[in-house]
Amino acid sequence: MDSLVATAPVRIDFGGGWTDVPPYSDERGGVVCSAAIELYATATLRRRGSPDHGAAADGPDAALARAAVRRAGNPDLELIVQADYPVGAGLGGSSAAGVAALGALACWRGEVPDPAGLAEESRRLEIDDLGIAGGRQDHYAAAFGGVLGLWFEGGQTRLRRLDSEVINETLAQRCVVAYTGRSRISGHTITAVLGAYRARERRVIEALDRMRDLAAEMIAALEAGDVDSLGSLVGEHWIHQRSLHPAIPTPLIDRLLEVARNAGAIGGKALGASGGGCVLAIAPADRVSAVRRAMVELAHPLSVRIATRGFRLVEPGPDATARIGGASS
Repeated sequence: MDSLVATAPVRIDFGGGWTDVPPYSDERGGVVCSAAIELYATATLRRRGSPDHGAAADGPDAALARAAVRRAGNPDLELIVQADYPVGAGLGGSSAAGVAALGALACWRGEVPDPAGLAEESRRLEIDDLGIAGGRQDHYAAAFGGVLGLWFEGGQTRLRRLDSEVINETLAQRCVVAYTGRSRISGHTITAVLGAYRARERRVIEALDRMRDLAAEMIAALEAGDVDSLGSLVGEHWIHQRSLHPAIPTPLIDRLLEVARNAGAIGGKALGASGGGCVLAIAPADRVSAVRRAMVELAHPLSVRIATRGFRLVEPGPDATARIGGASS
């Protein structure tokens, strides 16, 4: 075997982001509701000196790829990470890249990666090797796929699949996601919010507590098949999320959410750490087209289809690199 290709999906986070990040998650318990979507990080692993060696280009995930290979202790391998989602979109792209890269390396060794172990190793790669502040939710979405309820407490993670054919189809229809064209700087913002939490700023603690509780309510709404309630909860979540730090909302995000509401959206929020990236709106079934038209006048639409599988090995072969879609991440 001279090469192999593996993929992992990114996610949209409905609620609870930030509460999966220590020390909050260890001290007060975090809850996240999210869904993996069919936009992927793709890791191509090959021997140095193979026929297609040298096709790699530098990109935002080049450092991650090098760190993953160092962690694996095999300098004879070359790892390239690419993506079919926008850079800095607030979709957990770096975590998906880490899961794809480390999973590819495990498969190269002949192992069958355990999703939870892969998620935790990917987070350690970001935290320990790259010094990137962050939580666990993105790594679990990339490793497991699907619609997820996640609970974080005392360094432990508990997961519940919320998938059903009806829920997956309904979310794909009624979730409108638009990319602002501007990257967000999640590490800086996360560090600032965590600093405020450690300083026991009441405003931040109360916001995080409510976001955690709203995520639990979102999980219950999805279990009941109630996407209208999910939309309302997402809208309330944004009120508390934007209060965490002045860099989280931007004029364009606020404008996107305003036009979405005016077009009939039930609720919406910025994805990820924000300060840019993507915006999510949840629309009633009869207003999806109107909400989408309003948002795409200001931002680039992204397809939303639920990725029911997480990390996946693409069988190696002479045309394996053709599986890679999009530009380098």
